[in-house]
Amino acid sequence: MAFELCQQAGIAEKVDIVDIAFDDELFSRYGVTIPVLNFQGNEINWPFDLQELQHWLNDNGITYHQ
Repeated sequence: MAFELCQQAGIAEKVDIVDIAFDDELFSRYGVTIPVLNFQGNEINWPFDLQELQHWLNDNGITYHQ
């Protein structure tokens, strides 16, 4: 669902998907808050909706297309 929101926001091609299942540090850090978008240390954790995603993108200077 989060990736679908990224598609709607026009950033899907810029998203790298990382599986945290085999990384104990990432699993411990994110556990139940995945999926997480991270840009230069700024994160938005699930759950978020399209409006929250767009606001986060704007706050981080990330351009997107609807």
